[in-house]
Amino acid sequence: MNFAILGAGAWGTAFALHLSRLGHTVTLVPRRFEQALALSSVRENVDYLPGMALPPSLQIGHELRPVLMEAEVVLLACPSQAVRETCGRIRENLALAAQLQLVVSLAKGLEAGTHLRPSEVITAVLPGLAAGTLTGPSHAEEVARGQPAAMVLAVRGTDELLAATQTALSGPTLRIYTTNDVIGAEIGGCLKNVYAIAAGCCDGLRLGDNARAALLTRALAEMVRVGVALGARAETFYGLSGFGDLVATCHGPWSRNREFGQRLGEGRPVAELLAGRKTVVEGYRTTESFAGLCAERGLDAPILSEMRRVLYAGTPPAIALAALMGRELKRE
Repeated sequence: MNFAILGAGAWGTAFALHLSRLGHTVTLVPRRFEQALALSSVRENVDYLPGMALPPSLQIGHELRPVLMEAEVVLLACPSQAVRETCGRIRENLALAAQLQLVVSLAKGLEAGTHLRPSEVITAVLPGLAAGTLTGPSHAEEVARGQPAAMVLAVRGTDELLAATQTALSGPTLRIYTTNDVIGAEIGGCLKNVYAIAAGCCDGLRLGDNARAALLTRALAEMVRVGVALGARAETFYGLSGFGDLVATCHGPWSRNREFGQRLGEGRPVAELLAGRKTVVEGYRTTESFAGLCAERGLDAPILSEMRRVLYAGTPPAIALAALMGRELKRE
């Protein structure tokens, strides 16, 4: 297949390396011309994925028009807040994209203000194309190195298109499963970042393994409850896009969201941790968006609510923990 990957952060670059190893035609398109120039000349993403050489077969693009003229599948490797703008750029050149069949989001978050999931934003801006998400436990550096991983591809479209894309994405080091529960796959990918910040707070407060285990167990229960209320299937959250991604992101030392939470637990202020970052902490914005969505729908999500207080109201993590521990007792 011919793939275009829009966004050249760590994850976009890692997936470009994976697809190149499989022999596909791949064009990596950075947002900034300066980054495209640097990647073309140095053949390494020094800022976001240092130490991984870009093969000669991997094309670096900047102008979308020639890239979209050849692409069959576009992968959006941008933050969730940039999905609409990126889709708008695709729409401007859509008349030339004769072979384009599918747009897949790699983002894990809700759009601020609208509370829309990435695939919903894609459909709103590009209504004539199939839309989906690729999600699951997948650290960029490990995928770039070719270490074993498994993910889920969730697509609104024909079974034939879903099967063909699954085959194209899969290889000896990355196994792709499929589902048509796009809602569940995206909600799991969103909420696990919020809970990873909470897990990091536990680490920063040095609360121990018991506290972390209790948090993750109740976080999974909350994820299922909220997800089902929003139209997802419960079983989706016990798979790679739910439980799998939750475990990886809450435990991985590489996790930006977990590390962010750890610094919060250690007493660092939110504003200081966000200032001057090159990488995005998706769970920060997602907490606000999902809390707003749950409030609109009347959904009870105590962990999410307490994390919103920590991130947006200045509540110390220890106070938020006390509030969770002091909730009314009930059956599991």
